Amino acid sequence: MSLPLVLRGLDFRPLNLIRAPFFRVLARPLQILGAIALGLAAAALFAQMEGERGVPPIASGGDFQVSHVKVDVFAKDADTARKAGWRLAQRRAWQMLWTRTHGGTGAPGLSDSQLEGMISGIEIEYEQAGPNRYVATLGVMFDRARTGQVLGVSGSNVVHSPPLLVIPVLWDGGSAVSYERINEWQKAWARFRTGDSAIDYVRVAGSIADPILLNAGQTGRRGRLWWRVLLDQYGAADVVIPIARLDRQYPGGPVTGTFTARYGPDNFLIGSFSLRASNDSAIPQMMDQAAQRIDQLYTQALSDGRLRPDPSLIIEEPVDPDALAIENAADLPVEMTDAPTPAATTGSFAIQFDTPDVGSVAQGEAAVRSIAGVRSAATSSLALGGTSVMQVSFDGTVDALRAALAAKGYSVAVSGNTLRIRRPAAGAAPAQ
Repeated sequence: MSLPLVLRGLDFRPLNLIRAPFFRVLARPLQILGAIALGLAAAALFAQMEGERGVPPIASGGDFQVSHVKVDVFAKDADTARKAGWRLAQRRAWQMLWTRTHGGTGAPGLSDSQLEGMISGIEIEYEQAGPNRYVATLGVMFDRARTGQVLGVSGSNVVHSPPLLVIPVLWDGGSAVSYERINEWQKAWARFRTGDSAIDYVRVAGSIADPILLNAGQTGRRGRLWWRVLLDQYGAADVVIPIARLDRQYPGGPVTGTFTARYGPDNFLIGSFSLRASNDSAIPQMMDQAAQRIDQLYTQALSDGRLRPDPSLIIEEPVDPDALAIENAADLPVEMTDAPTPAATTGSFAIQFDTPDVGSVAQGEAAVRSIAGVRSAATSSLALGGTSVMQVSFDGTVDALRAALAAKGYSVAVSGNTLRIRRPAAGAAPAQ
């Protein structure tokens, strides 16, 4: 074939004459890819907000639960061995329940038919059946109304805590998660039966707004106003924060869990302990055991007076939206108001001050304590790199405290009993 014949089928028009059709052809696959990417982003956002985020807690308010009842029974066949094992578990569970509520080992003897009338269910934690042998670990649930008469325990004479919101936090792989996604620690608290606990737990399902409001970061907040609104939303008086931290020796190997019971917005430590799972498949069982032990820690703290609701979390009057906005955005300036001057008596005041580092906290407290009439000054809400809040007891009015702070070289703004202080810039005169 000659060269002229080869070139005859080619188009030598200038590129600007063929550019538009060329890019129209190229744009079509790009549009398709863009539509796919937009759809995936929308699906991811929908999944983030609407996907399964939690496990609904079981309704266990009417049961006494006895867990980890072990049986090992031989019989002529597998079915007979299973029935004998369950009857043995019922008798052992009754003995354990009596010991737990009364102490000692003198549980009244009851027939198998009487026990079956009090039992509301049996949970199989582990079982292995053979031709003539049954080995199992069972959980036995006793109906509270029917069992309470025999135990001498009724709902009216059992001391319970106020309703406490549960925010379980799991540290695994260097990151913390609560209700943001389903995890084994959240599942353990959803499975936990609260019927025979002295703690009135408020457990949520982790759906709708729960992952946004009750995330792991929320447990680090110290501001009382936001906590008041949050606890009022869930009908709780305070918050308990059970924390689990998993450390794996190697992939697929033993897992060490460190569990900590904390309480309140200030993260008071109640107690801690460690458990060990042989591998990942044993983690759920370890979590269930840890939830029960943490409940024991909270119950002990309730009995010895350490677990008491924080009075500052009780909403006695509607929360001021402006005050809540100031707490959530601490850098906002406090506006001057013409609030009436309180009487010249000892009063409590909140002072907002900048804390860029640790040293600035101690410096700010020392400066306020040096003012005549200040009885105490302590930081109640710490925000390093931002604005912290100091609670001050002062013999005098808010105007007197404002004048004393101004004399120390601070610029001061007042809103009710809240003062915002700043060090003026170099060369600037302090505001009065």
